Amino acid sequence: MMRKLVFLFISVPIAVALILLSVANRKPITMSLDPFRPENPAFAIELPFFVYLFAALIIGLLFGGFVTWMRQGKHRKNARDQRLEASKWKNDFEEQKIRADELAAEKATNLLGLPSKSGTNASEEAA
Repeated sequence: MMRKLVFLFISVPIAVALILLSVANRKPITMSLDPFRPENPAFAIELPFFVYLFAALIIGLLFGGFVTWMRQGKHRKNARDQRLEASKWKNDFEEQKIRADELAAEKATNLLGLPSKSGTNASEEAA
């Protein structure tokens, strides 16, 4: 519930600000990518100004996300290495547990062949 309220209190003002920005910047602007002939550019785009603002915002978000992802690579590698090591230790533990069970079963069978206090084998007493 608290998460929804925080999202609501953040997203609604941002949405209102973006709508107001869009309405205030509806005038078409020509973006020329030819610095040598500004009066007759080889490539020009004419769009409302808010489109350029939103494009810059989206490109900035994507670039920032990419840079953050690249910088966190060492942490992801460390987590991956630790996960593999934990898996290795778990497999070793399972092997040791199986070996301990085998040794316990072997010891139990060996104890049956030992003589008891009365001088007879424990296996003979069981029969």
